[in-house]
Amino acid sequence: MNHVSETIWLAIGTFLALLGAAYAHDSLFAAHMWVLFFVLLVSTILMLRRISFAPAGQRPAAAIKSEYFDEVIKYGTIATVLWGVVGFLVGVVIALQLAFPDLNIEPWFNFGRMRPLHTSAVIFAFGGNALIATSFYVVQRTSRARLFGGDLAWFVFWGYQLFIVMAATGYLLGITQSREYAEPEWYVDLWLTIVWVAYLVVFLGTILMRKEPHIYVANWFYLAFIVTIAMLHVVNNLAIPVSFLGVKSYSAFSGVQDALTQWWYGHNAVGFFLTAGFLGMMYYFVPKQAGRPVYSYRLSIIHFWALIFMYIWAGPHHLHYTALPDWAQTLGMVFSIMLWMPSWGGMINGLMTLSGAWDKIRTDPIIRMMVIAIAFYGMSTFEGPMMSVKAVNSLSHYTDWTIGHVHSGALGWVGMITFGAVYYLTPKLWNRNRLYSLDLVNWHFWLATLGIVVYAAVMWVAGVQQGLMWREYDDQGFLVYSFAETVAAMFPYYVLRAVGGVMYLAGGLIMAFNITMTILGYERLERETGAAPALQPAE
Repeated sequence: MNHVSETIWLAIGTFLALLGAAYAHDSLFAAHMWVLFFVLLVSTILMLRRISFAPAGQRPAAAIKSEYFDEVIKYGTIATVLWGVVGFLVGVVIALQLAFPDLNIEPWFNFGRMRPLHTSAVIFAFGGNALIATSFYVVQRTSRARLFGGDLAWFVFWGYQLFIVMAATGYLLGITQSREYAEPEWYVDLWLTIVWVAYLVVFLGTILMRKEPHIYVANWFYLAFIVTIAMLHVVNNLAIPVSFLGVKSYSAFSGVQDALTQWWYGHNAVGFFLTAGFLGMMYYFVPKQAGRPVYSYRLSIIHFWALIFMYIWAGPHHLHYTALPDWAQTLGMVFSIMLWMPSWGGMINGLMTLSGAWDKIRTDPIIRMMVIAIAFYGMSTFEGPMMSVKAVNSLSHYTDWTIGHVHSGALGWVGMITFGAVYYLTPKLWNRNRLYSLDLVNWHFWLATLGIVVYAAVMWVAGVQQGLMWREYDDQGFLVYSFAETVAAMFPYYVLRAVGGVMYLAGGLIMAFNITMTILGYERLERETGAAPALQPAE
């Protein structure tokens, strides 16, 4: 890294943040600028300590350039594990807040501010870092080329971490656009746009500079994820700031157009961030861990193009029985049902990659994680189209059934495939013979699997009960249950949901310990090492 130039840029950013804090007329904006100032100040001090004016080394520049750029991937792997634990912890806290409202601490730590903190931490901090790190790893290996842009990859990584910190502190301070997804305010969105364009330049530049003539299918999924998320982010967050020294802004859309734009963004954030990106992860790491080629490369290409063309139309199914025109609602429902086919094509391709290696499910806990992830992907992509059908949606909409569906996909599919990728990457990145402990991977697998099964099953039951209670009428046509009674009936389910979340968090903590010990170079002697017991002399 060029520490001198980076320190200069950090110093400039620190100075601008100080000016923003000093001259802001908006107290929230000033508070957020002080957060930015201290983050950049600490970063500048740390970078100053790393500056060296000594020669870079004796190795020729050509030799350095030919190596894969894995240092940034190491940082991304650590950030993935760290933000995962943080996101799971906040999820447990808000689950307990719903069961025990006295745990809401005003104003910064109430459910209204902690909930978007949780979702953003799990999706964008945990999932986003996993996607950036793995995409950088995969595109280099499958292209046989070093990451394009030199230190631009470092800008992507650290710029993304700054976005996470600014978004998270903004949520707790109450600085959001106050829309469906509680998006950060305009200046945080603008920063993310810059970082994301740099990400696209690095990734696409590496593909264009590739030495391998073929573009492997995982790179198609990663590229679709990067390009589409950029488009969704820019359009959904079009806003006019009232002042350049204030947090207030006005969205470019309003009313039903705003609702449609948000769900076009919301569902395709699921489709391209949480599905397409992680399918790229599946298509690389499952064959690698299984030691088998992809079951059908032709099916993977059909899977890709069908998914990309269909997903973009499915958003309106979130707006059934609203002011959205009926034809648009039906269009979203039809495309959602059609999505079932390419989604299951991908699931079949992933599972059948294990052909000839099914015994690894019994012996390899990392493969087991990947298989359970693909199973959850198949289940969620069946449940989603089913819930988009208007008759089913009339019962499920606004209930905790939707919460169960989202978490079975996010934690079952996204979480598990990420855990498998992290376990695969860590020994290779740090040049270790093996993970610190495969037994701990096994513990993680069972805790995470049981945790998400408990969570999702409880939310399914809770959601159906909510829907049935809300539509129950007596002989005179009056509602049988008040809304308060339906909330009170959820208490045991919310407690069990927290229990499932604690189990999933415990698995994440075990992973963090296992990864840390692996990085430090420890190896635990245990039964799966195959070490023979010490022989005793005959007497």
